[in-house]
Amino acid sequence: MKDRFATRPGEEHLDAPFPMQAEITFIGHIESQWSLEDCPKNIAQAREAAKPAHLQIEPQFRAGLDGIAVGDALVLLYWMDRAPRDLIRQMPRHRDTATGTFNLRSPARPNPIGMGVVRVVALDAGAGRVTIDAIDAIDGTPLIDIKPHMPRADQLPA
Repeated sequence: MKDRFATRPGEEHLDAPFPMQAEITFIGHIESQWSLEDCPKNIAQAREAAKPAHLQIEPQFRAGLDGIAVGDALVLLYWMDRAPRDLIRQMPRHRDTATGTFNLRSPARPNPIGMGVVRVVALDAGAGRVTIDAIDAIDGTPLIDIKPHMPRADQLPA
C-alpha cells in the first residue's frame, strides 16, 4: 500500500520542530478493528462498516464512568499517535486545491487530536470497558477524554 501520509502536490510541511507546551494523561485506549491501512476516514464511514469498538479505561479513571449508561451519546477525544505532526497545508484526495490543516479533520496536524461522537452500546464500568457503536481510530489509539454529548449545549448558535 502507498504511504497514507506521503506528501501530495500543494502540501506544505513546517520548517522546524516546535516546542511541546503541555502534558496529557491518557485515560485508556481504543480497541477497534482498524489498522493504519484500512481505517475509515471519518465516523460516518466507520458506522457504515458496522464494526463496534471498545474503550478500555485505566483502573484509576474508572470511577469517572459513573453516570454513563447504555444508549448515551459521548464525545471522545483521542490522540492519533501515528499521524505526522508537521503538515500545515494539505491536499485532500476529495478536493481540487490544497487547504490549511485547520480547515480539515485530517489526523495530520500539530496536535493530532481526534474527536468522535459515539453511542454507548454496552458498559462494564467495573472492568473499565465501554462498547461503542463505531469509531474512526486505529486499534490501540490512546484515549484523552470522554465527555457527554449535550444536544442543547453542542448546537450552533442561531
